[in-house]
Amino acid sequence: MIEPDHPDLSIGQPCKLLSIARSSFYNALKGESEQNLGLMRQIDERPADLETPFFGVRQMTWHLRNEGHLVNEKRIRRLMRLVGLMPIYQKPNTSRPAKGHKTYPYLLEGLRVARPNQVWCSDINYLPMRRGLL
Repeated sequence: MIEPDHPDLSIGQPCKLLSIARSSFYNALKGESEQNLGLMRQIDERPADLETPFFGVRQMTWHLRNEGHLVNEKRIRRLMRLVGLMPIYQKPNTSRPAKGHKTYPYLLEGLRVARPNQVWCSDINYLPMRRGLL
């Protein structure tokens, strides 16, 4: 795309037209090392397990260190960002209703429960199933 031996254009002019830094023309991207690709594979497989979807950077670093890898938190944070993983945790202010959210009335208010089976309740839970077990 950029001809380094062009007689009329310097290297800086086509780089400016393409909106890239001139240094990126000289330095080709190296990509990830085999060790980082292996770590990314392990990171990607671990949170997919339903037992630990809450593993963040610290827990993942601790887990990989226990498996014998010499890693630090900065490296794991960068690799988790590349893989696109975020832990599941409670966000702040989850008990506050959203704007425009309808507040439903409590239907049992003022009702005196005096006998068995007068009021029933059900709980609906979502239980995720692993693929292959369905």
